Amino acid sequence: MKYDVIIIGSGPAGISASLYTVRANLKTLIISKGIGILEKVNKIENYYGLEDNLSGEELQKIGIKQAKKLGVEFAEDEVVKIDYEDEFVVETINSKYKAKAVIIATGTSRRLPKINGIKEYEGRGVSYCATCDSFFFRGKDVAVLGSKEYALHEAEELGRVANSVTILTNGEKPVESRSIEYDVEEKKIREFRGNDSIEEIHFEDNTIKKIDGVFVAIGTATSSDLARKIGARIDEKGNILVNENMSTNVQNLFACGDCTGGILQIAKAVYEGMVAGMSAIKSVKSK
Repeated sequence: MKYDVIIIGSGPAGISASLYTVRANLKTLIISKGIGILEKVNKIENYYGLEDNLSGEELQKIGIKQAKKLGVEFAEDEVVKIDYEDEFVVETINSKYKAKAVIIATGTSRRLPKINGIKEYEGRGVSYCATCDSFFFRGKDVAVLGSKEYALHEAEELGRVANSVTILTNGEKPVESRSIEYDVEEKKIREFRGNDSIEEIHFEDNTIKKIDGVFVAIGTATSSDLARKIGARIDEKGNILVNENMSTNVQNLFACGDCTGGILQIAKAVYEGMVAGMSAIKSVKSK
């Protein structure tokens, strides 16, 4: 299906952006899976206009209801990739959508698992983007660290060029939503080792697996994961770099909210969502 604007994330930033784009008569779709970090907020009492305390979940439900009332469409799905053909192509587990502009509003990046060597070998065998780095592992043996749908997607990307692909679940059960065509190793990982680059995976049961590269794909794709895949610039903390218009270095790709760093507050997310929405309106209508 085709849209004017696709927004990834249904938190305060994404909802705020949608309120502007839909009122500008742009066909708008929000894709999200779950509530996100607001679900953990029990009480909000420092946000303008709230006479009584609300939980994060309650506030988000109000925002979603408001957006739906104005005509914003919603898809409960997991985004695994953003690409560009004649327009943006947003790929989810279940569908593909096209859009003239995309706004990433998926919150902060994940924390890395506590595995020795994972940080030390970043850029030396440890990668976070199969689309970006698979070329460097042609004909080699690689592994994907993760147990969910996103890990399977990365494994499929790598399977086109690598000699072998192993999925490392690090003690978790792999997703059962579809058949897995790759080797799956469920053992807990103790550490990664190597010299100039990663060479070995050491498991808790004292077994060792030789490897040329490890791609981290834990949980769902984060804002920085999605941005990297289409060439948007990321800082050393994993935040998406934007200008004052919430524009990335990729034309018609915007980002807002916690994924841009800075103060992690609802008020900041709502403001950046408004700016991103207005920038997307200007961009789409200028075309």
